[in-house]
Amino acid sequence: MLNPISTLPYTLSLADAAATRDLGWQLGQVLPPGTVLLLEGELGSGKTTLVQGLGAGLGITDAIDSPTFTLVNEYLDGRMPLYHLDLYRLSAAEVADLALATYWDGIEVEPGIVAIEWAERLPSQPPSYLLLQLTYDAIAGRQVRLDAIGDWVTLAPILFASA
Repeated sequence: MLNPISTLPYTLSLADAAATRDLGWQLGQVLPPGTVLLLEGELGSGKTTLVQGLGAGLGITDAIDSPTFTLVNEYLDGRMPLYHLDLYRLSAAEVADLALATYWDGIEVEPGIVAIEWAERLPSQPPSYLLLQLTYDAIAGRQVRLDAIGDWVTLAPILFASA
């Protein structure tokens, strides 16, 4: 279970890939529509694993793969949509041309959860989001640093306290 968050940023140690997936599952159980998750971390740090757990927590039964070549995978069969984006192969200028705000503004798509891998490539961020910075060290294992921006500054401690 998620521990109640009293201060942000909040760092959590994750023993292995299963713990990373479990964190994603727990997030999928509590996050509301309109949530944007910005995921940062090196290759192999667990970004896709976390999104796989997120999808399972949302009740998505399709296999969730990194959309490195397709850029966006849309999963619509859970309790709400999951929009999984991967910006790894793109420059900031190319990302700017994608009009990604349509996902977090809910303009052309049903509001759901937007999970963006390699979010550090975004030329600008949405007004409100959860930032998850994943790291992996062969000795220390995986860690995730969770921070809240915008409306999430006040919502995150309340939401995760009930998890």
